[in-house]
Amino acid sequence: MSIERPDDLHHLRIIGRIVADIRDAMLAEVRPGITTGALDALGARMLAAAGAHSAPIGVGFPEATCISVNEEVAHGIPGKRVLRAGDVINIDVSASKNGYFADTGATVLVDPVPRRQARKLRRLLIAARRAQAAGMQAARPGATVGSVGRAMEQVARRAGFRVIRNLASHGVGRAIHEPPEIPGYDAPHATHRLRAGDVITIEPFVTTAGQYADEAADGWTLINEVPDARCAQFEHTLVVTEDGPLVLTAAA
Repeated sequence: MSIERPDDLHHLRIIGRIVADIRDAMLAEVRPGITTGALDALGARMLAAAGAHSAPIGVGFPEATCISVNEEVAHGIPGKRVLRAGDVINIDVSASKNGYFADTGATVLVDPVPRRQARKLRRLLIAARRAQAAGMQAARPGATVGSVGRAMEQVARRAGFRVIRNLASHGVGRAIHEPPEIPGYDAPHATHRLRAGDVITIEPFVTTAGQYADEAADGWTLINEVPDARCAQFEHTLVVTEDGPLVLTAAA
């Protein structure tokens, strides 16, 4: 969607704050021994308390949030999986209230991380955050969505990583997924130009190996094509403005 009146921004700020607070509350509970289902239950309770509705449930997903661990790139179904030290976990929270949607996510490591893995995994998370920041800064009025993808991919590749190519940032606001699709890689063919007021996500999926994610047997979870690869994703909902991104899902 594109901002058309002050009321739009008001409601987007409300749902943006809700999903950001839930994301951060869930991340704060990440530790060895907790199940992904327990983390999701926390998110579901907070959504209900805020009067918000889970966007995944709205499209048929079985749980309130998406939680992806290790080989899972995105759309992991929370359940009985027990977190262990050294795991890479992504929590993605998307929801609606008053007819407006926001979408956010972040990746953390489950400490303590074994020394042999720690350096590379911490570099992965840093690269993903920097790629997201580059994409956000590139998302200016008049910029093509392909140039936004190029900015993200350049950061990832300079750090020695790749970007998953069949997942993308996207428009959001009146629905959880709206046009335009914003690739996470250099895509000269993607010539749609952003406009001031556009509401979008920026969410590069940066990976240690592989370029594509395959659908698992459950019909939802996306698995890295390289079994031992790890992936990090950071996601914000923002409004495109002449002065740079207006982030709706920043930490409080």
